[in-house]
Amino acid sequence: MRWYSIMGAAALIVAGMATAIMGEFPLPRQAADTLSGVPSVIDGDTLEVRGTRIRLHGIDAPESRQLCQVGGRSVRCGQTAALALDELISHRPVACEPKDKDRYGRIVAICKLGMTDLNGWMVMQGHALAYRTYAKDYVSQEAEARRARRGVWAGSFDYPWDWRRGKRSAQPEAAPVQTVTAGDCPIK
Repeated sequence: MRWYSIMGAAALIVAGMATAIMGEFPLPRQAADTLSGVPSVIDGDTLEVRGTRIRLHGIDAPESRQLCQVGGRSVRCGQTAALALDELISHRPVACEPKDKDRYGRIVAICKLGMTDLNGWMVMQGHALAYRTYAKDYVSQEAEARRARRGVWAGSFDYPWDWRRGKRSAQPEAAPVQTVTAGDCPIK
């Protein structure tokens, strides 16, 4: 065996160890434009992977400060959505296939955790809605979540796009606001 073969093998071992130490494990070989890595959850429909903001394609989750009414109380459904996504990902690598860029310059992508389509999972659990303005990919998952009264469908809420535009339904003043912490999502 030649010295340069040994050096090449050693370099691969060191690179693999560095990747493991940094907490990122290589995913199976994918398309060159696929973004992969352990993400940070920004909110229920936005991730950050290696410094790149990624908006989940075809879905719209309640905003972080948005409230929903469930069982006579106000619940921070946007916070619940972000925590549910974070809990599902649980510091594991995802692979995001870019589809477009939005007006804010974010990549719009379908992201997967293994074989799980995160976009579809969020809608199926009732933590996000099918964003029909941009895509119809997750309409059937939304219908299923609505039928099962999962997530936001368990009570009343403003559509996220209406809430952002200030078209908010009257929320009871006296309703207590429940702050949600990881592992304690009341809207499941």
